Amino acid sequence: MSHPHRLAGVYAAAITPTRPDFSPELAVVAPFLEFLAGRGCHGALLMGTTGEGPSFSPRERLDVLRAALPIRANHPGFRLLLGTGTPSLEETIALTRAAFELGVDGVVVLPPYYYKKPSDAGLFAWFSQVLEHAVPAGGVLLGYHIPHLTGVPFSLDLLERLKIAFPDKFCGLKDSSGDANHGRALGERFGEALVVFTGNDRLLSQALSHGAAGCITAMGNLLSPYLRRVWEADQCGEADETTQATLDAARSAFDSYPPAPALVKALLALKGYFPAWSVRPPLLPIPAEQIQAALAELTAVADV
Repeated sequence: MSHPHRLAGVYAAAITPTRPDFSPELAVVAPFLEFLAGRGCHGALLMGTTGEGPSFSPRERLDVLRAALPIRANHPGFRLLLGTGTPSLEETIALTRAAFELGVDGVVVLPPYYYKKPSDAGLFAWFSQVLEHAVPAGGVLLGYHIPHLTGVPFSLDLLERLKIAFPDKFCGLKDSSGDANHGRALGERFGEALVVFTGNDRLLSQALSHGAAGCITAMGNLLSPYLRRVWEADQCGEADETTQATLDAARSAFDSYPPAPALVKALLALKGYFPAWSVRPPLLPIPAEQIQAALAELTAVADV
């Protein structure tokens, strides 16, 4: 059903256009976001996992955000989120504060991911510093739950403690666990009080049925019209099972050809939407024969 939060909707976990020397190609950031807006995205997360965010410096991340802002000239309602999490507390605070000064709609923050198995008390102290010193009144922060990469999960108790301490600033969670049971537990514990975006296209319908606000996914770069259909159906109190089944099949094919940033960039180029953008090491391009195979699998189930 219709979610009340202003950020609710369908987001692409946007790729970062890059030159052959691996630097951001800033001139095409806004045109790429225009492409996403035209295909049904309510907004985009810049510098997330698919955007290779941890591979870019704070200065580069802010440069990409500045390059993205012109999207609002033609699409004033298009929302911009920025990944600002780093293992450094001070760096995360400075980057987050600068993002809000530039006018970002919200930030998505990884937990400090170098030290594994930190206590909930330690994570609460870390996020409290970010929320107190970097998030202004009216600004919102989403935690980024992707434990298979960070090794540092957000427990339900930690989420509740952050929400109680910072009811307005701590908005919710990007849940990229890929765990249906975790999504269900979030809904049962928090309902719509915690703004949850699923990071897995297969789980969109289920997440929405448990009070999620929408999705932020890599496939949003390619298949956002399908994601938007499922989301729109939910706003009307309905379930679009046919479109969800298409997303399930597409995601199965998509996951067979990692890494996601390289796959998305290659497919966008192969379809003629954009040039062939590089990925930044340690990621490498996917071999051409695998890209052709991925496209064949995806186009067998969806209109890419």
